[in-house]
Amino acid sequence: MKHIVRILDIQQVTHNVKSFRIEKPSGYTFIPGQATDVSVNKPGWEKEKRPFTFTSLNEYPYLEFTIKRYESHNGVTNQIHQLKEGDELVIRDIWGAIEYKGPGYFIAGGAGITPFIAILRQLHKDGRLNDNKLIFSNKTAIDIIYETELTAMLGGNVLNILSEENSGEYMHGRIDADFIKKEITDFKKHFYVCGPDKMITDVSGILTGMGASADAVVFEK
Repeated sequence: MKHIVRILDIQQVTHNVKSFRIEKPSGYTFIPGQATDVSVNKPGWEKEKRPFTFTSLNEYPYLEFTIKRYESHNGVTNQIHQLKEGDELVIRDIWGAIEYKGPGYFIAGGAGITPFIAILRQLHKDGRLNDNKLIFSNKTAIDIIYETELTAMLGGNVLNILSEENSGEYMHGRIDADFIKKEITDFKKHFYVCGPDKMITDVSGILTGMGASADAVVFEK
């Protein structure tokens, strides 16, 4: 089913990421971590669908997406970033494979953090975040999405690692086997992995190779 919804508010999150709060259709509910297919309600763009995860909580009176702009081609994210309050999006049915199953490690690369935002916000609200850890990989410090909020929620349980910047303020490198061996102590916990396809494949393979149960490694299929 399709819903045409107006944009209520737009906020700049990082240099190339914005959050979009939009109207919430009556009876439209989701589980934190789920997504829908979105298109721009303008001629020529209504059928150009892209998946975006809800970053709002289900109880909010609006829906929220946190969307990174990819400027290398004139695609849907470029179009969405040009929209203003009052413009319209088309959203559809809800889907998604990333769902919280219990305490563990959230491992995100870049915009791959978005399926985790609503999950972490809900756990924080419910007082159930303590036994979880976030490992968040980005190219540079200005790419870190919601850094202040994530640090406020997780405190010392968030590790930011930068691949293209080595200032001494953040960890430097990549989420590879050596990093995982050093930073992860309990492979019996759940693992939630989201980011570029190659990262998901590589990290999931490393985790299972080090003893994590394949059933305990959750990622978007």
